[in-house]
Amino acid sequence: MEFLKLVIKNEFTLKSLGDYMKIEMKNIRKSFGNNDVLKDVTLSVQGGEICALLGENGAGKSTLMNILGGVLPTDLGTILIDEKEVKFETPADSQEAGIAFIHQELNLINDLPIYENMFLGRERKTKRGSLDLKQMYNKTAEIFDQMNVNLDPGKMVRDLDASYKQIVEICRAMMMNASIIIMDEPTTSLTDTEIERVFEMVRTLKENNVGIIFISHKLNEVKEICNKYIVLRDGNLISNGDVNNVTKKDLASYMVGFDVRTESLRRESSDEKVGKEVLRVEGLTDNRHFRDIHFTIRAGEIVGITGLLGDGRSELFQAIFGADHYNSGKILLEGQEVTIKSTSQAIKKGIAYLPRNRKENAILKDMDIIENASIVTWSMFSKRGVINTSRHQKLFEEQRDSLRIKMGEMTDSITSLSGGNQQKVVLSKWLAANPKVLILDNPTQGVDVGAKEDIYDIILKLAEENIAIVVLSSEAQEITRVCDRALVMYHGVIQGEVCDEMMNEQTIMNLATGGEIGEEKGVHQL
Repeated sequence: MEFLKLVIKNEFTLKSLGDYMKIEMKNIRKSFGNNDVLKDVTLSVQGGEICALLGENGAGKSTLMNILGGVLPTDLGTILIDEKEVKFETPADSQEAGIAFIHQELNLINDLPIYENMFLGRERKTKRGSLDLKQMYNKTAEIFDQMNVNLDPGKMVRDLDASYKQIVEICRAMMMNASIIIMDEPTTSLTDTEIERVFEMVRTLKENNVGIIFISHKLNEVKEICNKYIVLRDGNLISNGDVNNVTKKDLASYMVGFDVRTESLRRESSDEKVGKEVLRVEGLTDNRHFRDIHFTIRAGEIVGITGLLGDGRSELFQAIFGADHYNSGKILLEGQEVTIKSTSQAIKKGIAYLPRNRKENAILKDMDIIENASIVTWSMFSKRGVINTSRHQKLFEEQRDSLRIKMGEMTDSITSLSGGNQQKVVLSKWLAANPKVLILDNPTQGVDVGAKEDIYDIILKLAEENIAIVVLSSEAQEITRVCDRALVMYHGVIQGEVCDEMMNEQTIMNLATGGEIGEEKGVHQL
């Protein structure tokens, strides 16, 4: 990769490619009211290191990094750069010191094009003082070209999906004069191909003495890319050391405080475990994202749909759910052809859809927990326009216990919950609609290892209750672990179906990249 050559050539130089910065956070404490979020935490990272910062949602990771990024002040403790104490009162102070922060919640403006987002706060201007849009566009195009990112810099950010927004954020951080880059869940919504591209960037920066603080719930990524780790649990420093000296199971145990299972959860193949056909799709086509799609799903079945970015799986099921349109083909529910023109129609017919990006498309940040949990069924549980609040609360209380949602009061803000518990609240609102088909688009995106196992248990339990489950996921490991069978998409078509012993990551990746597989046992070419 020639990225660093481009950086040097085009003025976006790192602070020092020959030297390195060392950052130390010593005895950091931070409380919000009576909630002690960080309790005497110490962390150090220097150029040329990739340090994994691990912990469950709510462990204190983001708070610790917000202190380093100048977003929050510390109550007690010190920050040292090259053994000199510093104080960051604003994010600009942290950036000026050479720290770039890619936040979990992407800081992009949807109503601006990509190239303007790339230069937010450091816009290029002409001699007359006006914005030099041409220069910003061209510089962005050069960066994208060198990083093999196929994006038009003039495209509006609102038209990007979450994965490309993440890539834009990473590119923007690398264009800054940074010696330490904090990456908070940088690969959450990326496909395997995009993740490897990000890892190429990270390795190149490491070789040139840039330090990386890498926050992730994906322990296989930590083992692959990081050389040291630190684990927080309930605001305490639990463990730290060399990544090569621990296993993924060790790291997971440090994070949650007990041994986490890793075995396959896939059920043995048996027609007795599934019921009658619930959903059938025949020749569904929108001429843009997907074409000539055929499949069936039965009650009690867990079917995975996977592939690479741009495979069309989300658009396909958004069309089935009535959130988008299709041009031709048929949708049949329980043997009867249906026409679904809106999401409200889909809900009434028994289809539920949990979207892929929780923060953008699933939770309503300005509403409390019970409002988020009940919004889908407001019209169902109301009379003459008056919402039956007590009925909603009673149903949610049952779901709170069933889904093991960790929360305070129902009237607390939805943003007060960890990512995993937010996801469970979103799931609860769809279960309240009593669906026949439940579509889960990246259901464990951005949740920790403990919450991920809880969600897998919920999926298996719902299948046992005879709900047809569709799991859309970019993670082949997730598909092979929990689904009965999987359909693999490639450029808008179903490239093949895998089951039994051929349902493995290698076979799935072969199909997802357009590979042809013969009539081997367990594989069906469609």
